Amino acid sequence: MARNTQQNHQQNHQQNHQPWWQGLGTDFWLTLPVLAILFWFGCSWMTAQVLSRPYDTKEKLEADTQLEVRVAANVATIKALINRAEGITQVEVQTSDSTLRKLEFEFPVTEPNQLEATIAQELGLSRADVRKLVRYQIMD
Repeated sequence: MARNTQQNHQQNHQQNHQPWWQGLGTDFWLTLPVLAILFWFGCSWMTAQVLSRPYDTKEKLEADTQLEVRVAANVATIKALINRAEGITQVEVQTSDSTLRKLEFEFPVTEPNQLEATIAQELGLSRADVRKLVRYQIMD
């Protein structure tokens, strides 16, 4: 008799300790996919609404434009390497500033007069100052 009671107690114990999800029933499991689909469609619709709203910016970003920067630097020397075969001149400007020591440019000019005018315009110097500072090296 004690043995039957112990077996009944073990069976009742096993039945009472089912996983929690097994006791939810078929109604829950049948409605869960429907709720998931409704949630997915709702989120998709909300995302589409947010992303399709117009976004006004005060400043527009422009691509494919060159930014013009003017730097006030004390120019020490200007070295110009004229490559007549390629039709370009590489210019290296040494400055006496501690933060900006060297500037490099490449111009599609090989004639010294045009080059001096271009350098003067780029650096904000007079042509006479450029003429005093520039040293030419010509490659053929």
